[in-house]
Amino acid sequence: MATTQQKEYSVGGVLMPRPFKIRRLGHFGFNVNSPKDSLTFYRDLLGFKISDHLDFKANPQRAEMLKDVADAGGYFMHHGGDHHSFVLFPREAMDVMGRNSGHTGDGDVTINQITWQTGSLEEVVNGVGYFDEREVPIRRSGRDMPGSNWHTYVWDPDDNINELYYGIEQIGWLGRSKPREMHYRGFGEKPGLPQMSEALEVDEAVEKGIDIYSGTRDVENLPATFDVEGVLLPRPFKITKIGPVNLFVNNLDNAFDFYTNDLGFVFTEESVYKGHRVVFLRNGNEHHSLGLFPKALRQELGCSPHTSCMSFGVEVGSYQQLRNAVAFLKERGVTFKEIPEELHPGVDFAAYATDPDGHMIQLYYYMEQLGWQGTPRPKDLRRSNGGEWPETLEPLSDTYVDQVFQGPLG
Repeated sequence: MATTQQKEYSVGGVLMPRPFKIRRLGHFGFNVNSPKDSLTFYRDLLGFKISDHLDFKANPQRAEMLKDVADAGGYFMHHGGDHHSFVLFPREAMDVMGRNSGHTGDGDVTINQITWQTGSLEEVVNGVGYFDEREVPIRRSGRDMPGSNWHTYVWDPDDNINELYYGIEQIGWLGRSKPREMHYRGFGEKPGLPQMSEALEVDEAVEKGIDIYSGTRDVENLPATFDVEGVLLPRPFKITKIGPVNLFVNNLDNAFDFYTNDLGFVFTEESVYKGHRVVFLRNGNEHHSLGLFPKALRQELGCSPHTSCMSFGVEVGSYQQLRNAVAFLKERGVTFKEIPEELHPGVDFAAYATDPDGHMIQLYYYMEQLGWQGTPRPKDLRRSNGGEWPETLEPLSDTYVDQVFQGPLG
């Protein structure tokens, strides 16, 4: 890895050590054995909605290559206004096409991508030269469809694909994505600047005679029978945010260097569990958006050896919803795994559900918020649940102070 450059870049008029600033986790995905089977878990049980389906065999150049692959379809899914916050792609097809996440790894990378949002298209484009200078391997740069997100993809030291992107197609009150006819604005290489706005793209599509209301709209499979704090929903909870992402890594120091020096994450704190050092990093006010765990800890925790993802987080709207979500999922046969409190600092109550492929999904309702001083709450002042989940809780100073979910719950 190249040495950190002592260089400053103007990011929207503010001098920063990189030509971009990561603001949040935008979307995340897994390559799974059967996306169709995984839909039952992620769509019907967790509540993600399909925004678009991608059949890799529909491309004539790929059809022959994938002729022996039974399931070559992927799903883009959303929980709010973003076109996708979660994706399910077919692992076998990705391997056959040479588009799996790893390029030199151990064969245990099942994460399709980890996608971080920046503040502007300029940041995404300028990141290309920055990564080239630092000898960070770039997978590609351009603009993908579906989703309409401008991006630059890079590999981390463990072969996880990290995407920097600017903006993403928004799913409005109609619940429809852009029609396929509007995908002509995709880019397979670094775009020139400036580019036309999304609003102008819609105007252009109308002028071309494209039916802009003909995109995909998912229809809920379950009846809305649960009173979720005043709104009838098909589940007794609502996903309001995604993240954090926790990774099992081969070399913690190398991963730490990449995410802090190359991508700009900020160190929050570290823990030592059974002699293993675990590090937590952030890119905003939340305690952590990324956790780095040594692979040696994977077996000790009894986690699936097929994946280097320790867990992927989904936040629900309240503590009551968290309790209800755990009960709802257990009643429907979902398996949960016990993970020690020390391994999710800043989160007082967390439950780890297991998907059909053995990935762990961290369910939680609260994460500690860091103020302008950037220091986490001392460990002795944190709430410890001791394995007990009371019916109600006393509030902490930062309970329900993070940004509320934008938009109606359903």
